[in-house]
Amino acid sequence: MMSIRAIVLVGLGVLGLAALPVQAEQIKRTEQQGNVKAELSYEKVPIDGIPQTKNVRLQILRDGKLVFDQAPTMNEYDRPLIEFQDDRGFVVRDLNSDKDPEVIADMFTGGAHCCRYSLIYQYDADRQRYSETHMKWGNLGYQLRDLDRDGKLEFYSADDRFAYAFTSYAASAFPIQIWRFQAGEMSDITRQYPKEIYSDAYRLWQLYQKIRTEEGAEVKGVLAAYLADKYLLGQQEDGWNRLREVYQESDREEFFGSLRKFLKETGYEQ
Repeated sequence: MMSIRAIVLVGLGVLGLAALPVQAEQIKRTEQQGNVKAELSYEKVPIDGIPQTKNVRLQILRDGKLVFDQAPTMNEYDRPLIEFQDDRGFVVRDLNSDKDPEVIADMFTGGAHCCRYSLIYQYDADRQRYSETHMKWGNLGYQLRDLDRDGKLEFYSADDRFAYAFTSYAASAFPIQIWRFQAGEMSDITRQYPKEIYSDAYRLWQLYQKIRTEEGAEVKGVLAAYLADKYLLGQQEDGWNRLREVYQESDREEFFGSLRKFLKETGYEQ
């Protein structure tokens, strides 16, 4: 005979739920370029209806020999997700044209926006081991592009520091950023690409022209990103003249003061 407690639990469905284990989906992804082969394995487990990644393991082989077998450096509280796309998620690519491919694993912490980051693994021939570089992208991601067509890949992205800086996230805009992985670290090389900066500034100005007449339009985020591009081009005076001409709201001086301070603190004003 069942106890009263058992009867109540059955009625509530608690015993039935407790007997159903959470099923973990085993995921394994393999990528290779040249003599470098990498395998990323993990478990995808639904927690509160949201898929989470657990027990992540990265293995790297060189000429068939296992030289790296570790869990990537991740904060367990991130509850990272892994999103596979053509040039993101998990790739093996020669980033610096040295004929020795790097391994890139991209993570996403989940949430409405933030945060995305990349773990880049480069082989140290002298020490015969892989080192890990951590690159934070914030709300944004990147695209791998060979902008110079020289075999060296650039990380084409945008400056996430502009998120919420002058307006809501939805109304924020982000100036272009271009990064290169070299000597074991990421370097901001945006100013080396004036053509791409100009195209981005043009895009932002066109966006401003499109939204400025909309009812309740919030343009500060777009204008801030546009001016940042003008600084990168060395055309800050022209940029400021345009902003002073088009932005005539009551918070004009406060906005301009905050924007000038922000651009200085973030390295745009040199």
